[in-house]
Amino acid sequence: MTDTSVRIDGNRLLLPGGASVRFIRTLRLPETGTHPLPPGLGEFPVRRVADYAGTVPEAWRARGGVLLPVYLREAMWLSFAGTTEPAALQVGVGKVCAVSGKPWSDRLARDPQNYVVLPRQPWLDGINSGTGTVRQFVAVPLGMGATVEGQVTGEEVWGGVQLQAFPLGYAELARWREEERRRAEMARRADRSGGGGAFGAPMPMSAPAAPGAAARGAARPRSAPAMGLGVGGSMRQEVYRDERPLTDWAERPAGRVFVHLVTPPEWRRITGEAPPPSPVDRAAYTRAGLPWYDYFDQDALDLAPTEPLQEVKPVGDWVGDDHEPWQAPAPQQVRPLKDAPGAPVEDGDW
Repeated sequence: MTDTSVRIDGNRLLLPGGASVRFIRTLRLPETGTHPLPPGLGEFPVRRVADYAGTVPEAWRARGGVLLPVYLREAMWLSFAGTTEPAALQVGVGKVCAVSGKPWSDRLARDPQNYVVLPRQPWLDGINSGTGTVRQFVAVPLGMGATVEGQVTGEEVWGGVQLQAFPLGYAELARWREEERRRAEMARRADRSGGGGAFGAPMPMSAPAAPGAAARGAARPRSAPAMGLGVGGSMRQEVYRDERPLTDWAERPAGRVFVHLVTPPEWRRITGEAPPPSPVDRAAYTRAGLPWYDYFDQDALDLAPTEPLQEVKPVGDWVGDDHEPWQAPAPQQVRPLKDAPGAPVEDGDW
């Protein structure tokens, strides 16, 4: 029987079929202009909801999944480094597709495309805004109308992030594995004959993180301040069009997981752990000469923007102006990139 369990390896989610997802802390961009990719500043800690059944809200127990802590207006991106086999990954923000802007679906769709292709897509920093850009994921409370969910659907019910992975169909997966086996064998022969190393350097799957950068709670369960994702500034990032026919993919998902976003005080109350330190000051980061990133792939086709996501307004329209000073990185700071351990995560009703 195929294992449909999602597991946690450190702070990395391992979905059935080989998809790997990490949630990366980053610098929040200004809401005007288009910017390079901000750096990774370490991983968000991820914990299983089932391990804190006595302290999480009842609705969270019903949905299962995992939880992670975020500050108000903190930005994040999703890294897919470590994905071992091709996968079509759906990413939902409050059960709105971050790629198409359409409602959450248990099926893959092509027009518009409602998934990213792994490991072809190395990361996702925000909702697809087309023309080679995305709008940054930024955490906000539910109830204000600032989330993507609230603006697209007119209500805020779910919050959080939803992930669902589809592997290749049986025949296509067998063909892919055979091609990989032959490629690896040819590489080994080249090494033995002194003809060079492996076929090319591996594609960087995430922007490098900046350097340096359990007691159970005993309180009774209660309603936790729910968090969702709105959008911030725009950055240069392509969301790639799938080059395979839709029939190459399995018809049903191999696994899925609901990712609950919790405020730092609630994280401490629920898990008994200290939350991560507050987000890094972006001006100080830039003044220190630390790197930003630019990623461009001339061989890939970018998805066009979709109408629901084009209409989403930035978080600042609800929360107010961003008074943190902005210092643009110098040109030399922007670096070009390219031309299952643990218990299973419980799924639930969502």
